[in-house]
Amino acid sequence: MHGYTDAKDDYLKRLRRIEGQVRGIARMVDEDTYCIDVLTQIAAVTKALQAVSIGLVEDHLGHCVVDAARQSPEAGAAKVREASDAIARLVRS
Repeated sequence: MHGYTDAKDDYLKRLRRIEGQVRGIARMVDEDTYCIDVLTQIAAVTKALQAVSIGLVEDHLGHCVVDAARQSPEAGAAKVREASDAIARLVRS
């Protein structure tokens, strides 16, 4: 079981909302909407995706990393490295 399993429905609901926002942005581009308005919507989608990412990181740390650390120091350290790498990818994006 993954750390986000308990909140899976919430994540899916948020992702579906984001998917709708992205479709709306594509429609805006298709309709030649003013570029600043398109950029505003892109910023909103980006922020929404970041919120999902932060939630997943929190769930991972609170569940997967903690469980691994209970198994052994090595397993815990491996999960911390994995989380650090994922956070680094998020920060770079």
